[in-house]
Amino acid sequence: MAHRKDARGKAYVSRTLSQAVDDLPDPPTSASFALIAKLANGQQDNPTVKTVLALCRALGDVPPAYLLPHASYDDLEALEVFEDPLARHVLVLLSELPESEIRDVVAQLERRRADLGLPPVPDGSGVGKPRKTRRRRTVTEAARYAADALEGL
Repeated sequence: MAHRKDARGKAYVSRTLSQAVDDLPDPPTSASFALIAKLANGQQDNPTVKTVLALCRALGDVPPAYLLPHASYDDLEALEVFEDPLARHVLVLLSELPESEIRDVVAQLERRRADLGLPPVPDGSGVGKPRKTRRRRTVTEAARYAADALEGL
């Protein structure tokens, strides 16, 4: 959510993304801000297909893979290119080639982009953005958390 902007130009939060889903023409589903927060925090890990597709539409038609919690899927530009059948065909053609051949093809493509006046593409060696890791509770904190949760029952 933080990498996509809402209509005001601000990063989405659970509440604004929920509203964006509700504002979709013919919304396929409703997504409460609590549900979105749970999905974002990993507390709920099995959304419906309708929910995933609605979130993708609300975020500006991002590919569903962008919502998966894996560093390989954080590269939105690559995921959008991958939706092009011709781009997928190029990847299939590259498969099983020796690494040196692939590097030659990449160098040729970079030269061709420069000849056409296109901007250079960032090196894919640092695939994915660093994710903010969640701090683990200490044993004492975990015990206190469990006791507090049991008292609430």
